[in-house]
Amino acid sequence: MPELPEVTMYVEALRPRVVGETIVGVRLRSPSLLKSWDPPLSSVVGLGVRTVSRLGKRLVFGLDDDLFLVLHLMVTGRLRWRAPGVKIPGKGAHGALDFPSGSLLITEAGTKKRATLHLVRGEAALADHHRGGVEPLEVGEEAFRDALLRGNRTLKRALTDPSIFSGIGGAHADEILWEAGLSPVQRTGNLDLGQVARLREATRSHLKRFTALLQEEMGGAFPEKVTAFHPAMAVHGRYRKPCPRCGAPVQRIVYAENETNYCAPCQTGGKVLADRSLSRLLRDDWPRTLEAWEESPMAGGGAPP
Repeated sequence: MPELPEVTMYVEALRPRVVGETIVGVRLRSPSLLKSWDPPLSSVVGLGVRTVSRLGKRLVFGLDDDLFLVLHLMVTGRLRWRAPGVKIPGKGAHGALDFPSGSLLITEAGTKKRATLHLVRGEAALADHHRGGVEPLEVGEEAFRDALLRGNRTLKRALTDPSIFSGIGGAHADEILWEAGLSPVQRTGNLDLGQVARLREATRSHLKRFTALLQEEMGGAFPEKVTAFHPAMAVHGRYRKPCPRCGAPVQRIVYAENETNYCAPCQTGGKVLADRSLSRLLRDDWPRTLEAWEESPMAGGGAPP
């Protein structure tokens, strides 16, 4: 799914196209996309767009009248910028926001429609969509460490839990852990301070580098090929292909709807992670559905599992 680098790319592509523009129409082909009803979606017509920003993995359009459109593309949702009033495709398209200069199509591949759109009024209502995680590129060393060690989670779950870190999903978590040389199933409670520092540096360096790479590839155009399997990735989506660091075949853990890729020599001391103990660990710490990965079990001060 689009994560911090990809959502940032969308934000930067949308700002020059829609900020200061007026929404002249909204067309909703798929009612399942809209998850709110008050204010009605039709109330955005005629309003100007003041801001476009990122909230975790969500895109936020700040509108006149203190309204906010909050779009979560989930796994296969994508955006397309097309000519004004373009016909909405009959397959794979939820709808469109129409502007004088173009139409923003909201699409989603596959049969499972997971993308969501909310229209809310006021900063307080917008804050309800913030899962509480710290921004990994903005937070200092101490706050990063406090967030990471607040509960005893596997590293893969800690990085992707939106109540701990904002905007990191499975794809970039795999890359960060590979860069840091840490196992995806190592418990945060077992980390020493050097490993925590290494993880923070890997998180920052990977997200910055990948965002810059996407920006360079975009080159001012609207991003059309947003994918979780970018060819520049080291391990994510590269099962059985050679690790770019040591040449060993990339391994994977498949659990329910989630796949984790890692290099055994670089991250687990050469051990391939597949046994009954791992199955018990995943059952206790890894959600079974992609929707559950996006929830925030630690929000509100609740104890983690």
